Order: sequence, then C-alpha cells, then structure tokens
Amino acid sequence: MENIIQIKNLTFDYIRESDEGSETIHAIRDVSLDIPEGSFTAIIGRNGSGKSTLAKNLNGLLLPTGGKILVNGWDTADEAHIWDVRQTAGMVFQNPDNQLVASIVEDDVAFGPENLGVPPKEIRERVDEVLKSVDMYPFRTKSPHLLSGGQKQRVAIAGVLAMEPRCIIFDEPTAMLDPQGRQEVMRIIRRLHEEGKTVILITHFMDEAAQADRIVIMDDGRVIADGTPGEIFADEETLRRIRLDVPLAVDMAHRLREYGIPVPADIITQEKLVEYICQYK
Repeated sequence: MENIIQIKNLTFDYIRESDEGSETIHAIRDVSLDIPEGSFTAIIGRNGSGKSTLAKNLNGLLLPTGGKILVNGWDTADEAHIWDVRQTAGMVFQNPDNQLVASIVEDDVAFGPENLGVPPKEIRERVDEVLKSVDMYPFRTKSPHLLSGGQKQRVAIAGVLAMEPRCIIFDEPTAMLDPQGRQEVMRIIRRLHEEGKTVILITHFMDEAAQADRIVIMDDGRVIADGTPGEIFADEETLRRIRLDVPLAVDMAHRLREYGIPVPADIITQEKLVEYICQYK
C-alpha cells in the first residue's frame, strides 16, 4: 500500500519565554512514521506528549526544526507546494469555532473550494453533497452560531471534505463535545475511513482510539509504541507507566475473564463486547 504521508526523523522545537528567561522546548524528538493511504491511525498520549504538535506539522501549519514530512511526495517545508499539501491533507481542529468563517452554513462550506478556484456550479454540487454526508443539509441556511457544538464540528468537517482531500487529520475533534456530539462525529470519521479516506485521529479518548486500525503512542515527543489496538491495549504496563487508561470495553472484558467468561482478546470496543455478551451462553 502506498504511503500518503512519510515522516522522516522529524524534530520540532520552540522557545518558551518566562520571567526566568527563555527555554527551548523539544516538542517532537526524531519521529519517523509512514501513513499508508486508506489507513485509520489514532495517535494518543497524555497532555504535552507532542501529538497535537505532530498533527500541525502534518499539513504545514508548523514547519520542522529538523527532518522532513512528505505529503503525497511534497515536502511540507516547500512553500511552492504548501497548498498542494493542505489540499491533500485537510485538518479538523478541536474547537470548530476556530474553523468557521462565514455567517451561513453553506457559505462556510463553500469557502475552501472558492479559494481553490473551483467553478461555481461544481462548488454548489460539492456543498450539497458534503452537507448531506454529515447530516447537516437541512441546516444549510442557518447561522453556525445557532448550532450545537457537535453540529458545528460536522459543518467544519464538511468544509474540509468540500476540498476533496485524500487524507483528513482530526486534532482532538470531540474534546469539546458532549457524549452525543462525540458519537455523531466518530460515526462520520468511521464512515469516511470505510469510504477510502486516510484518517489520522489525535485523541485522548481511548474508546475512540480503539476504533482505528493502528494506534501510535507518543510520550515526551517520541513514539514509544506502534501497533494494532489489540496489541497496544494488551500492553497494560506501558499504558500505566505513562498514565493512560484502557477503553471501558477492554477493562470490562478483563473483569469478565476473571469471572471465567472466555472473552476473546480481540474484543476491545463496546459494540463488539455487547455483541459477544448477547451471543454468550
């Protein structure tokens, strides 16, 4: 499978100013990762681990201090191709209010394609299509500030989809949402992956990470683990060491095994656990 993103020995430093003076912070330390096209990768880690800094490097919002990132072969540090990079790898942020720019939902979704020079007729088609895909078409003439947090985030996702990226980077997209909003956004993310989009999900919710094909754990700017959800959540020692929880389904499955119920090791999501319990005799 072709790699749509290649991260090669990436480092990223920044200067933090304080009353005591300036200090160099090593946010990313020699990270190398390949992201295959069509994959679903979750990146997890505690606050300050570097995961959101990595996300912002992936589409050129931040530029490497050392090493490089290639997106579809384009170097993110090459100004001549920065819009090619950002059109290939779209980004959805934690706070949708920071991504909404217009006073009407459909105008906001049209903003990206307009800046790309897409013909008006095609913009209209794209806007209608992506709003329907995120279940926001009935709200197309509404003002974004009248929407719930989950609805705003779905509009933000539609705005990225309208630019037809091959990869979407979600930087903690559910962190500010209530449980219902989280479920709605994760349902869309799963469907986008099923439809062939490359998905990179930065999250601190372990039940969200469990839905990915691959999980990367970051700590202190480094990658310390990389594997399938089953492999990652089976390594409880590493998770405890960096103070990360396991998904509720993994914890429940472990408790059921202690009572003699032979829950398979590959059951790590709530849906799969409920399905197994309902069939268990």
